Amino acid sequence: MRNFHFAANNRITLLQNGAEYFPELETAINKAQVEVHLETYIFEYDVIGRKIAEALIRAAQRGVSVYLLLDGFGSQDLPREEIQRMLQAGIKVLIFRPEFFFSKPRRYRLRRMHRKLAVIDAQTAFIGGINIIDDQHNPENLTPRFDYAVAIQGPLLVQIHQAAKHLWMVVAWAHFKKRWVHPSAIKPSVKPCGDQSAALVIRDNWRHRHDIEHAYLDAINQARSEIIIANAYFLPGRKFSNALKNAARRGVHVELLLQGKIEYRLQYHATQALYENLLEAGIKIYEYNRSYLHAKVAVIDQYWATVGSSNIDPFSLLLAREANVLIKDQPFAAALRLSLKTAIAQESIPVTPADSRIFSWRNHLVNWLSFYIVRLMQGALGYDWHDSKS
Repeated sequence: MRNFHFAANNRITLLQNGAEYFPELETAINKAQVEVHLETYIFEYDVIGRKIAEALIRAAQRGVSVYLLLDGFGSQDLPREEIQRMLQAGIKVLIFRPEFFFSKPRRYRLRRMHRKLAVIDAQTAFIGGINIIDDQHNPENLTPRFDYAVAIQGPLLVQIHQAAKHLWMVVAWAHFKKRWVHPSAIKPSVKPCGDQSAALVIRDNWRHRHDIEHAYLDAINQARSEIIIANAYFLPGRKFSNALKNAARRGVHVELLLQGKIEYRLQYHATQALYENLLEAGIKIYEYNRSYLHAKVAVIDQYWATVGSSNIDPFSLLLAREANVLIKDQPFAAALRLSLKTAIAQESIPVTPADSRIFSWRNHLVNWLSFYIVRLMQGALGYDWHDSKS
């Protein structure tokens, strides 16, 4: 059992999809008086991106210190002139591992900043899987991406604020922007705000390489009655898969809500290669088909829950910088569980061993070819089964 630092007396609010998340984020930025940290993998130049950018600009213009950290791959389509406009307004903008047209294929280029995290005045934080992107409109006229975030107030802000400051410092020094690193003008309050216990769990390539995976494994291995996991890109290593199968075999009801729409074909078919083995162990699998699934959440024994940015795949568990919140609270877990069970019952298709969409000989071949291609790519980049089993 790992010793994750749980802080008591927090108020944590579940936010589903951008319709609930973006108004809360924009309002918090509009109320900021001292400092805003915002980290995102994708910052799209659309109606949502422009709204959040304008809120950040207004904050900077009224004297708030605004720190915006973007991933160089995920946010590469954000126009340079828009970034320049933010810089001119006084926003400090850093790009994590910028991508260039002439960049050579290198292992380090896959180490992305995949976190979706905001800290406002060290008093309110947001963490989840939702990028700065309009999820209401898409070329296929689907419903919004299915995703979650949480709004957090309370003593957990000490951990979150420190994590945001630390990553900003690391990237600023890497970009020779030492002058952009200042002692924070505000400190998080440890005053109780609620009755929820929670911990911040991050993944990096130093001290916290396997923390998120270990948090999942600890909870799965201790599960007694129920495990529900919703994950957009699901391709676990052997230890994770075995933990789920062992839980099912000892009588735990295990349900997986996975991607039903093909967004990245190779990953989609590689995941389906695992279905037969998981079904044989007694695990229930559902594919979300109403829109694109982007959630990275879980509820275990109707008490333990996690919401964050980390998928259960080699990209998130072995390469990217991620941030999840662990919550031990029955009412919160009940709310997330109800949302997931509703999505399973009303917006998803159950996978059965007789499902010809998946288990025809042709699909079987495509699925396993995709699986081994992903694993070969993983090995070629220096990440083998030893990493996946950690």
